[in-house]
Amino acid sequence: MTAMSDSTTPPLAELVRQVRKTREYKRLTDAIPYTRFMGIGVENLAGEMLCRMAFNPRNIGNSLLPALHGGTLGALLESAAVFELLLQTNTERVPKVISLTVDFLRSGKPQDTFAKAFITRQGRRVANVRVDAWQDDRTRPIASAHALFLLSEP
Repeated sequence: MTAMSDSTTPPLAELVRQVRKTREYKRLTDAIPYTRFMGIGVENLAGEMLCRMAFNPRNIGNSLLPALHGGTLGALLESAAVFELLLQTNTERVPKVISLTVDFLRSGKPQDTFAKAFITRQGRRVANVRVDAWQDDRTRPIASAHALFLLSEP
């Protein structure tokens, strides 16, 4: 994930600082071509920061069911973890994935999917993050992930 560089978009570190203050999450997700392409955004819903992957027919992996492709769910889970680290910690560079383990729990239906990340441990250089993804019922996740990230020094 890298921010686009042009005269209207501030460098990523400055953009992250601004978004932390203003909570205008769309400015950050729009600056990253991959999240724009995947339809992944960060929203404040019911007082908490969640990621939403808007449904798009190109995200279907099994057209017979139809079910979301596992790679799109993995992208949502990883993005939710990265955004949680960027927006809730002091890091100003995109954290680097050391490991990411995804558990696919049930088929994702052709509809919007939500994800919430939780930082379970953060050190000076490494952070552990857990992420859950769901559709209709948050208590019935369709996928979950555990990730380990390398943080840059501030």
